[in-house]
Amino acid sequence: MSLAFTRRRTAAAILTAALLVPLAACGSDNDKKDSGAYAAASASGAPKADLTVLAAASLTDVFKTAGAAYEKEHPGTRVTFSFAGSQQLAAQVKQGAPADALVTADTKTMDGLKSDTGTPTVIAKNRLVIATGKGNPEKIENLKDLSDTKLKVVLAAPEVPVGRYSKQILDAQKIEVKPVSQELDVRSVLSKVELGEADAGLVYKTDAATATDKVDAVDIPDAQNAVASYPAATLKATKNSEAADAFVKWLSTPEARKILAAAGFQQP
Repeated sequence: MSLAFTRRRTAAAILTAALLVPLAACGSDNDKKDSGAYAAASASGAPKADLTVLAAASLTDVFKTAGAAYEKEHPGTRVTFSFAGSQQLAAQVKQGAPADALVTADTKTMDGLKSDTGTPTVIAKNRLVIATGKGNPEKIENLKDLSDTKLKVVLAAPEVPVGRYSKQILDAQKIEVKPVSQELDVRSVLSKVELGEADAGLVYKTDAATATDKVDAVDIPDAQNAVASYPAATLKATKNSEAADAFVKWLSTPEARKILAAAGFQQP
């Protein structure tokens, strides 16, 4: 082999190495973002994951805020919520819908899913109010007023937690109400009042608070009211058990409770 050939081959090898080193050191922007997010997620104590959380309709607004706060605190984790009436969520769980955690608006629904969930923890509580049109045009002052047959009153269906709570408090006061409709979740009850399709409806205090520009809320005395409990649990069918557990536990942290309290939910 000639000396000139050897020198050319050595120079080529050096040039190739020089070109490859910067590429290896730089990597793609996506690689950097992914590795950085993963490292941050690991540092936060929760693994990186895409979580699907089934949640009661009355949590729609507050959980959007809570989810954003959780993602900020746990980079690399994305939380997607599916909101519906608790009874609908239970049916989805029984049907094997892909999800990681569940939060219902009552303990009864959650208790019926013991074979499908981990141990639940109550993260918040709520109470009912009478939602009326803005300015309360029908001058509704209390539960008894809802028995007026001239009023169009809408309630949630009895199998829905808020519908069950509504029946509980009305029965306790021996008040008979004939609703013009029975809805599948509390947001549908609220919507009927907002749109003027009903004069009044029984909803959670926190739901009425989301529509103060369209409805008024008539308080119900504690002695005549019901307390709604919100249990949260990891689903056994999740493929992200560690990340799901971390999210459920976070819902009981001071930060999460602050967000829930700001939306009007009571501490558990």
